[in-house]
Amino acid sequence: MTTAEEISITIDGVPVKTAPGKMVLEAAIEAGIYVPFLCYHPLMKPFAACRMCVVEVEGGRGTPASCTLPVQDGMVIKNNTHQVYQLRRSIMELLISEHPHGCLTCHRVDLCGPQDICLRHVSVNDRCVTCPKNERCELKDTTRALNMSLESPLPYKYRNLPIETGDPFYDRDYNLCIVCGRCVRVCEEVRGDNAITFTERAGQALVGTSHGTSLLESGCEFCGACLDVCPVGALVESDHKWEKARRVEKTVCPHCPVGCQLNLEVNRFEKIVRSVPELYSPANRGQACFKGKFGLDFVNRKERLTVPLVRRNGHLEEATWDEALSYITDRLPAYKGDSFAILTSPNSTNEEHYLAQKFARVVMGTNNVDQSSDTRPELVTGLQETVGYAAATNTIWELESSSCILAFNTNITEEHNVAAVPIKRAVKGDTRLIVIDPREVELTRYAHLWLRPRPGTELLVLGGLLKVIIEESLIQKEWVEEHCQGHEALIQAVGSIDLEVVAQTTGVSKENMEEAARVYATSGASSILYALDNVAEEIQRDCVYSLVNLALLTGNVGKPSTGLYPLRQGANEQGAWDLGCVPHMLPGYQPVDDSQARQTLEGAWDTALPVKPGLNLRGVAEAVNSGGLKAMYVIGDGPYLRDGGIGSDLSGDAQLWAEGLEFLIVQDTFLSHIAQRAHVVLPRVTFAEKAGTYTNLERRIQILHPVVQAKNSEAQPEWWTLCQLGKRMGAGGFDFESPAQVMQEIAIIVPLYHGVSHDRIEAEAITVLKPDFSNPMPTQLLYSQKEHRGLLWPCSDANPGGTSILYTDGFPHGKARITAPEFRTSEGPTDGEYPFLLVPGRVLLQSDREMEVVKGKLNHIKRDEVVEIHPEDARELGIEEGDLVAVSTRESRFQGRVQVVPNAQRGVVSSTSLFGQLAVELQASEAPDPMVRVPGLPITPAKVDRVTAS
Repeated sequence: MTTAEEISITIDGVPVKTAPGKMVLEAAIEAGIYVPFLCYHPLMKPFAACRMCVVEVEGGRGTPASCTLPVQDGMVIKNNTHQVYQLRRSIMELLISEHPHGCLTCHRVDLCGPQDICLRHVSVNDRCVTCPKNERCELKDTTRALNMSLESPLPYKYRNLPIETGDPFYDRDYNLCIVCGRCVRVCEEVRGDNAITFTERAGQALVGTSHGTSLLESGCEFCGACLDVCPVGALVESDHKWEKARRVEKTVCPHCPVGCQLNLEVNRFEKIVRSVPELYSPANRGQACFKGKFGLDFVNRKERLTVPLVRRNGHLEEATWDEALSYITDRLPAYKGDSFAILTSPNSTNEEHYLAQKFARVVMGTNNVDQSSDTRPELVTGLQETVGYAAATNTIWELESSSCILAFNTNITEEHNVAAVPIKRAVKGDTRLIVIDPREVELTRYAHLWLRPRPGTELLVLGGLLKVIIEESLIQKEWVEEHCQGHEALIQAVGSIDLEVVAQTTGVSKENMEEAARVYATSGASSILYALDNVAEEIQRDCVYSLVNLALLTGNVGKPSTGLYPLRQGANEQGAWDLGCVPHMLPGYQPVDDSQARQTLEGAWDTALPVKPGLNLRGVAEAVNSGGLKAMYVIGDGPYLRDGGIGSDLSGDAQLWAEGLEFLIVQDTFLSHIAQRAHVVLPRVTFAEKAGTYTNLERRIQILHPVVQAKNSEAQPEWWTLCQLGKRMGAGGFDFESPAQVMQEIAIIVPLYHGVSHDRIEAEAITVLKPDFSNPMPTQLLYSQKEHRGLLWPCSDANPGGTSILYTDGFPHGKARITAPEFRTSEGPTDGEYPFLLVPGRVLLQSDREMEVVKGKLNHIKRDEVVEIHPEDARELGIEEGDLVAVSTRESRFQGRVQVVPNAQRGVVSSTSLFGQLAVELQASEAPDPMVRVPGLPITPAKVDRVTAS
């Protein structure tokens, strides 16, 4: 029976129920009926370029393209008539007349190798087995479906274009392009970029880069979306490009907290050869970034650790697991209490974070537990204090419907790439984007307002916005009085703010602050994203208070497309906080010094728990350096422990960490810098070899499945190791046999996770498509048979899917707490030797700058960098416009041409580089996993010296 929301059509005699507004092709795909197409893709608007999907309509005229033909109730579609069949064949003949096609229909093609010479068909121009998309090509599959002969009767026209292989991550062979336009459209329509476009060569339409000849200069962010939608071999990954997959497994990306679901293709040697984002995943909607698309080859690296190592006579020697575990359990009891700490990995699972904090508290009697990516705990501390939960209030893709988006101190395009996609898509509509950041980042190119404060004055800018909102009565007064408390103190605090003084101090004009405040307050649905990338530690919490105040005063909380999004760093940092893998909170955000919460947990775990809050990541670093910490268990490669992520005086040398400890255990996939100094090294499996769950930045709990098995390796996940150590040290509650069992205990202990289980996540996955695998379909459609939606906490048994928007029914405290910050500045880390602040930026495209792409095995950019400086600073240094200067920090040095900018900040020098060069460096890196932490854009002390000709 057809419901009011459905209509009924017929396709080749098969009744199909569909929804009004759909196209005939969409209805056919959903019903599992094959209609050939080459330019259509569900991510994009119908294009009707290839005309392969033409059909006849009973009572209609001509042969319309089904991808642009809206369904109508009672419509009768004929998909396989003689006229339709002949028209499709004619179109295909035109396509293959300029496409290498020699083996398109040869029944022996599967027996041939890439180096074989064809003796059966002497007129073959080229062979599909020389194409990396062989047997994954929609053109070949469509040709087979049409029962076409081997060759087109039309004269063959080979384009003879050079194959571009020098750019990072993927190759381009436009000889194979069928000009379907999918790549151009996904770049523009879906990603919000314009790196590739339609071009013209000798009167012929082709595809190429938008600027120049290289992707490096075209504004490409190397997300791989064009590869995922390309139906032929024109765009393919550089690595493993010739390898076919035997099977495909779904999992979650380990590189950032967006939580992109990926389909990983695995070959017959159990090697991951390709990553394809899940089309129907609610977190990423078929999108990935350069890290998720091209940064997973570390799973295949041969130098992975395979057996435990124990230090004997000063050297790490191979040992059995029994020997290594016995050695640990013999020595570790001597360090029970606060002389021990454990640090988990950013990509440890929820179950592993839970067991790590349980091991620290139950077995070792300490609250010294944290994650190695938790370098900015203030990111969420103020959020939890004011509104109740230390997490984002809304889901990622609601941003696309926001009327105003405020991005505060975040380089989201690089560090949380897919979360930037709905922002860029929104801005192409009517959404207003406000960016507050001293650096030039990609979002500043899309911003309607870019407030560029002097570093250290960001809090004053937020105070200025609050001043305008309060003084101009832009507050949602009734909502605030009903749902909030403390706003009177804030009104009093901003009363002393003088916008003229703020403008003079920050370098942000009064007019821009006023406009930003008005736009945010009056848009109707405004969202805030923040990362605190370069905000001084002493003002971080007050910045968060101010951002929360902006949302609360304007009523932008608890509604669709509003709210706040703290942009964490680690892939599962949210889950770690949820489950108490932090030094000051028990699972479920209960303070460790809350006697009632502690007693409840002591009853569940049958043991006494430590009372004193433990050391966070920075505290651990200080305790190691001072000698107060004697033993540690470090899980995963901790890049923040060795590259200055904790503080320049506390990190940057893993050897110093190790030498300050009496006993160091490291469990890692590779022999990292800190592992080389460990007393015991335990081999760790990667995300692709373990089961468990991650919780992404929107609170979505998603499941991981083992994709491959570690070959010739004894590596284990840390959940197994923690259980073994707990049992060997006589503790109860560690006899778990699977991560699913761990989650069962979590669901009992943590109220936010009460309705969560592995079985429920699997059971609530819905079937979205049932294609016929014998017919050609785009790769993304073939993989997208189930939508694993995950569960958003708070999640109860009676709440399908969980809670997508927080605070719709009020706040956990009863009322949200508006907090009055102390509006002040932070002077910044300059000194006599380095008197300037270097503010580095990075963007995708700078078409106004002269540059040269030096072609080679790996292309790179050659150009003069520009150093922006204030006229007074230039005068004091004795430099002029165009002079060559060297900018030095404590860690680096580069040269650039001076550009004197009147509206630059005194004491600040700025320089903006291209993302393309970073992509080159990542591709050329020899590190096992160069994506584990992409170099950020830190604001650092610097000095400027004029470079004289030698």
